Amino acid sequence: MTSNRNNRTDEDAVLDAARDCVLAVGVRRTTLTDIARRAGVSRMTLYRRWPDVRTIVADLMTREWTAIPVEMPTGGDARIRLVDALVDGVAAFRAHPLLRKILEVDPELLLPYVLDRLGATQRRFLELFEDAIRAGHADGSIRAGDAARQARALLLVVQSFALSGPAATRDADLPADGLDDELRRVLDGALAP
Repeated sequence: MTSNRNNRTDEDAVLDAARDCVLAVGVRRTTLTDIARRAGVSRMTLYRRWPDVRTIVADLMTREWTAIPVEMPTGGDARIRLVDALVDGVAAFRAHPLLRKILEVDPELLLPYVLDRLGATQRRFLELFEDAIRAGHADGSIRAGDAARQARALLLVVQSFALSGPAATRDADLPADGLDDELRRVLDGALAP
């Protein structure tokens, strides 16, 4: 990982290799040696950038989950566009193979991001939410309030639907995606003036 151009290529190769390993065996059973072998780099190359597998996986989660398209539809008011984007984003996130594997095999990996601190992905989503909320304040479609606080409340709601939705519907034999209409109602009601 010597030049900026090569850094990005090497980093992508490492993260791609980490994704393949995690999808195959989960985080706990993935080793730095496995990732290095799949990426075609030495373990020392990995150690220069990442001290352990969990650090690589944290970067992988950020890359994968911030790449989920959260496109704001055009037309209509900002509230409707934001709610549509959030519902679609939660559905895409819930279906993401990396999230599904982590929830299935290594769910404790997500606990720090739910209980202790915000990760890079959550911070990026907060920026997007705040921008959309400010647009809603400007066009009158979102109730007045502190945009940062409102964005954090939205994060809590969508995170809950994304992470706990499958568990909340499993025992009732309901598909998790059936909650999307309820999520839409919750979000719209929370944001409406």
